[in-house]
Amino acid sequence: MPDADTRPRVVFMGTPEFAVPTLRLFAASVDLAAVVTQPDRPSGRGRKLTPSPVKVEAEVLGVPVHQPERARAGEFVGLLADMAPDVIAIVAYGQILPRSILDIPAHGCLNVHPSLLPSYRGAAPIQWALWNGDEQTGVTIMQIDEGEDTGPIVRQETTAIEPTETAPELMARLAGIGAEMLCDVILRLPAEGLTLTPQDTAAATHAPKFTREMGVVDWTLPAHAIHNRYRACVPWPGAQAFLPGREPLRLKRCEPTGRDVARRPGAIVVEDGRMFAQTGQGSLEVTRVQPDNRAEMDVAGYLNGLRGDVPEAFELA
Repeated sequence: MPDADTRPRVVFMGTPEFAVPTLRLFAASVDLAAVVTQPDRPSGRGRKLTPSPVKVEAEVLGVPVHQPERARAGEFVGLLADMAPDVIAIVAYGQILPRSILDIPAHGCLNVHPSLLPSYRGAAPIQWALWNGDEQTGVTIMQIDEGEDTGPIVRQETTAIEPTETAPELMARLAGIGAEMLCDVILRLPAEGLTLTPQDTAAATHAPKFTREMGVVDWTLPAHAIHNRYRACVPWPGAQAFLPGREPLRLKRCEPTGRDVARRPGAIVVEDGRMFAQTGQGSLEVTRVQPDNRAEMDVAGYLNGLRGDVPEAFELA
């Protein structure tokens, strides 16, 4: 680790839990001038003002915190310039930065993006990688420009996606990988600078935010495709199925079985207290569910509550 006199001076900008591992590493390794995060927002049923995970961690670490409503406001841009950072590090901050900020640090603004750019530019790269059944993904360190995830690449690392990994699990793993990568890149800046590789725009794909409708299970798809979508939709919008005349049912845990249990997609088969649903190809075993406005439970408890009145099939989307 560089001595205190040669450590890069960094302003960190981030908001959600995904950004916290990077902040923790920075606090122990760089000259961390300040943390910038989103303003406290109403959250929960009581709509209580709640700080971001990054703000909570920064206060524990004793780092100054700034929460501009608009980062592009002239007063805040001037404040950043006065800090004279060597680099601004950004991890899921949540606002688009103007050229007036991008030009402040000598080494620009560096960002952690949880995909192998130019694949999955946008807000939901982890979810789309799972939705599409990708077997690998990775993390890109890029220098931000004024486009959406279009800036030049500094470094990339690839990692396999586990077959049962859900979005929160993969997100936590990529957060750790990205933290190590970005910290290493920045610590090497005084001696090595940056090597920038332009993205191949022709190969770009996009990863827009998920919608609530994407959680509705399409039983005509193969079991492995439904399982991939379930993994992508954890925790939101959640995989949601519908039973005739009953409340929606969230599938909280399921897995493909590799066998058919009926001819009709959506058909429900109960065997020895276990619940299977036929798909367009193969079946899913559903092991945990959450009825609408009720607590999550294992499927045995759910079936007991039905008292033998198990519907023949889920409704088709």
